[in-house]
Amino acid sequence: MNPTERDGERASMRPTLAATQPRAEPLPGSAPKPAHDDPAAPQRVAAILASPSYRPADRDPEFLEWDAVRGVRLAIDYQKAELLLARNRIEHTIVVFGSTRIGEPAAAARHRSACEAEAAAEPSDARRLQRLAAARRLEAKSHYYQEAREFGRLVGQAQIGPTGGRVVVMTGGGPGIMEAANRGANDAGAKSVGLNITLPHEQFPNPYVTPELCFSFHYFAIRKLHFLNRARALVAFPGGFGTIDELFETLTLIQTRKMPAVPIVLVGRAYWERVFDVEYLISEGTIDPEDRELFGYAETADQAWRMICRWHAAAGTQGFPSHAAGD
Repeated sequence: MNPTERDGERASMRPTLAATQPRAEPLPGSAPKPAHDDPAAPQRVAAILASPSYRPADRDPEFLEWDAVRGVRLAIDYQKAELLLARNRIEHTIVVFGSTRIGEPAAAARHRSACEAEAAAEPSDARRLQRLAAARRLEAKSHYYQEAREFGRLVGQAQIGPTGGRVVVMTGGGPGIMEAANRGANDAGAKSVGLNITLPHEQFPNPYVTPELCFSFHYFAIRKLHFLNRARALVAFPGGFGTIDELFETLTLIQTRKMPAVPIVLVGRAYWERVFDVEYLISEGTIDPEDRELFGYAETADQAWRMICRWHAAAGTQGFPSHAAGD
């Protein structure tokens, strides 16, 4: 067969335009078996269509909840956020943790005032008195909301990378300190990321996360992975179990060299030294003296940002801001 004949044969094998149009004659099976052939057939087909086994796997919520499919759920829980973060060119993040209960000063004052009214109505109620004491302590810490907001603004202004991308604030997407950090980035006109987690009670993302960068995870483990996968620093404001969990996990990963070192900044030294006494751990031999150097303390947003920039300058991190404004 010569080249001309081969070209003619290929041309004759190409789909015609008609093959791209709806069929004039339906294929067998395009309609259910008619009742005039078998009166019971329509009812049988309806039972099949209603059976959970007939649902496509990716559209079967009950199937996706099976224990045996947990591996698939873990994979897609990770993959959706990974693909969207990559699509938005998010490569460098500063992760901010802190209490959901530390709100902006005006909100903290309102909460304290409400607790005072409750306690005044029942001055012998120990539970109300405890709530009032906690509300006063939270109001005293509400300045951290302002510091977290300022920190988010500072990060939002920082350029990073040879292609002009941004170093991006990443939080858990919730209220309190997380809201403040996302809000500060939003103040600077910058994008920020929020990693929500599904919980038994209703939870809403804070309104300052960039919509296309707000994710809802089913698994804490996958959420934790995304917190650290692109992290260039971790900043922990005063917080509770969740903040402590993320902080200690990161310290452990760096201590054991399971992840590259990043600067870890604890904002509010007096608070954190009460939460965990590192000198006691060293004296007891449960950690080594060198582990004291895994983190540092700051009191303000500016101090925290300068510490991070200086750490990366000393480490020679390519593309990271070598200094904070004013250095």
